[in-house]
Amino acid sequence: MRRLFPVPVPAPAESLVGTPTGTPAGTPAEDREWALDELADAYAYPEPPHGPSGAWLRANMVSSLDGAAHHDGRSKALSSDADMRIFGVLRGLADAVVVGAETVRREGYRPARAREAFAERRAALGQSPAPAIAVVSASLELDFAQPLFTEPLVPTIVITGATAAKERIEAARTAGAEVVFAGAGPSGRVDAAAIVAALAELGHTRLLTEGGPTLLAEFAAAGVLDELCLAVAPLVTAGDAKRIMNGPVLGEPERFTLASVLEEAGFLFTRYRRIYQ
Repeated sequence: MRRLFPVPVPAPAESLVGTPTGTPAGTPAEDREWALDELADAYAYPEPPHGPSGAWLRANMVSSLDGAAHHDGRSKALSSDADMRIFGVLRGLADAVVVGAETVRREGYRPARAREAFAERRAALGQSPAPAIAVVSASLELDFAQPLFTEPLVPTIVITGATAAKERIEAARTAGAEVVFAGAGPSGRVDAAAIVAALAELGHTRLLTEGGPTLLAEFAAAGVLDELCLAVAPLVTAGDAKRIMNGPVLGEPERFTLASVLEEAGFLFTRYRRIYQ
């Protein structure tokens, strides 16, 4: 893996003895596998992790060169070993992982696990051993017999609207899930901004969303998306797969600034942060 941006600081002249022939003077030897601690430092949340919403919401998505967010219904075909390492690091840094119900069903979500590599870092920040998974569903039409609900290290959170059926709420609670309401309107829709506020009230201020495209578009439209970590795969798929955001057009495009770019095997791992006016 190599850091392409910010541009690495050239190595001191005295350290260039033995530089391989053909390597430009001052070029650090960065094309190597990064340790998890290095990746965790590179993707650390700002401290305190508070955007204007009261929390810091970052998204992690992968896209093909031609803009597809998945292939044959799943994102795995667009991924790589490096992408999965970064995926694990981003989870290892988060208080909670926010995901839409359709993505939970399609990707076969399981509980997040505690990882020794992040145990000390999480303990120092007062985090639980593993992030909570927060599933967004207006209808609560979820299979509460799945391990995501029956076997989590940290109780799974289900986020719903005001009109969710009482029997589905009770089924969620019986399975051990924590039910959170975000949106009081008669439509029953879950309000994206209210999701972030509700999780922040629970102490989850380092938030990670893994989509899907509809939920991510709603976060963007609500103005609560602080950061986008986008892996660009050196693949093309054609077809009619959704983009990483699939929702109504924003009134005005939101501007983000490039924070970093890593590269491995042709995959670009970009990180953009929103510019607040």
